[in-house]
Amino acid sequence: MTYLKREAVQQTATPQMEQMRSDQVKNSEGAYVWEVSKWTRLQRWLILGSEGGSFYAQEQKLTKENTLALDECLVEDGPRVVELLRDISVSGRAIKQDPVIFALAKAAASPDPGTKNLALRNLPVICRTGTHLFMFCGFVSQFRGWGRSLRRALADWYTQRSPDALAYQLVKYRQRGGWSHRDVLRLAHPGKSVSAGNPAAQVSDATAHLFSYVTHGMTPEFVEGVDLDRVPHLLYPVGFERAARATDALEVAHLVAAYKLTREMVPSQYLNDTVVQSALLADMPMTATVRNLGAFTASGLLKPWCADTAVVVGRLANEEQIKKSRIHPIQILAALKTYEQGHGERGKLTWTPVREILDALDSAFYLSFQNVEPTGHRICVAVDVSSSMTWGNVAGGVPGLTAAHAAAAMAMLFVRTEPKVVTMAFAHEFRPLNIGPRDRLDGVMLYAYGQGFGGTDCALPMLWAEENKYDFDTFIVLTDSETHSGRVAHPAQALVRYRRAMDLPGARLAVFGMTSNGFSIADPRDPLMMDFVGFDTNSPTALAAFMRGEV
Repeated sequence: MTYLKREAVQQTATPQMEQMRSDQVKNSEGAYVWEVSKWTRLQRWLILGSEGGSFYAQEQKLTKENTLALDECLVEDGPRVVELLRDISVSGRAIKQDPVIFALAKAAASPDPGTKNLALRNLPVICRTGTHLFMFCGFVSQFRGWGRSLRRALADWYTQRSPDALAYQLVKYRQRGGWSHRDVLRLAHPGKSVSAGNPAAQVSDATAHLFSYVTHGMTPEFVEGVDLDRVPHLLYPVGFERAARATDALEVAHLVAAYKLTREMVPSQYLNDTVVQSALLADMPMTATVRNLGAFTASGLLKPWCADTAVVVGRLANEEQIKKSRIHPIQILAALKTYEQGHGERGKLTWTPVREILDALDSAFYLSFQNVEPTGHRICVAVDVSSSMTWGNVAGGVPGLTAAHAAAAMAMLFVRTEPKVVTMAFAHEFRPLNIGPRDRLDGVMLYAYGQGFGGTDCALPMLWAEENKYDFDTFIVLTDSETHSGRVAHPAQALVRYRRAMDLPGARLAVFGMTSNGFSIADPRDPLMMDFVGFDTNSPTALAAFMRGEV
């Protein structure tokens, strides 16, 4: 019976460097985990990206593995890929649009006509700005030629916009990555493409006027004599041209207010002037506001208790504006970290942070998660702070923002919204994280930085709970799944043991993947274990549905 007893023990206690089941694969450290499906891997990459690589995989290797998953998914079901791209892009789930646009360009070059046509139809939906369009052109030119269908799709990007909206795009996003609107228009021939695709369609006089401006410009005489009441679509081009000829900052500030100019439309020599910055701030979009907090503080525009600081604080406290802007929580998190440290990750710009703005950024992070409702479940939130989580820029490629930072911030979300939460930090040991609902994000992130130690044992949350007789309905583990230090059991085995020991057969495990690798500690055969991708506005709602047994 000895060998049978040993086999029985093996079912619930297998060292992580040994294979628990035949369907497991080795992770980057040589331990055994489960490989996520190509569709899950694709989704992780589209949401998280692979910029900066990870502790175990260089950026080039990680990106290559993810693009191979993309190729396999396109072959299996191209239209499904395009629908996934649209969903992630429109819902604002992606931290950066780069992987989504790359995948769209690949789909647009698919040999399958259905996939290619669907991708091109979704071009204006996914590539919403001129920057996105230029990025797409750079990618797609590597994958296919400039045939009629592609030229027609690019023409649609221009002609489906109202003249006012088109003028905004043409002036704000003039060039990027070696591409300009003049380049794209010369390739697309919008007038010809529209006529070829739909003989009844016509390019309006206003749109044609804007095309002429891009390709031929405006004479000084026209700029000075134009009647904007007759040609209102030229508001941005005329304002831009007049700002380019302005002779002092006060004149530029007046032009910003009169023509609703954005930062990209202002001559660079005036961008650090506080008079111009104040005029820009009045109507600045949410994402641009967050991105320029450091520069505006360094120049002296943002100071304690001043009017411009009140504008920023009010904007960051406006839940409706945050929702409308589609700003990703990670962008706010990155802004908080950068602003709090008083200097950027690149360059020499420094500033003294304003406490009011730090408080507003802290609040804005939680406002970016819409309608988070508590489940009332008993929850253990376990944050992986091992070496791999604290290395590199692995949170969506945001400089200086590690996966440990993002995981600690997500833990704070649960602490603030759920009444019964225990937070722990783990690597090869398990330690209390000791964060509460009144803690600030910048302090929690700093604390997470100091917790990094050793290798990873993702079984520790369940083993610790079993040993200390804690009753939990759900374990939430925020990790990169590079577990290897566990000598007692695999994470899935540890959960099964916990259920039996505590007589909690419904205990669940939610695994938040923090990097775009292909591994998971969740047993795909266990319906009470589930993988979550990213940390966007949809995450809390999906998690609550899983905890309640709705998915």
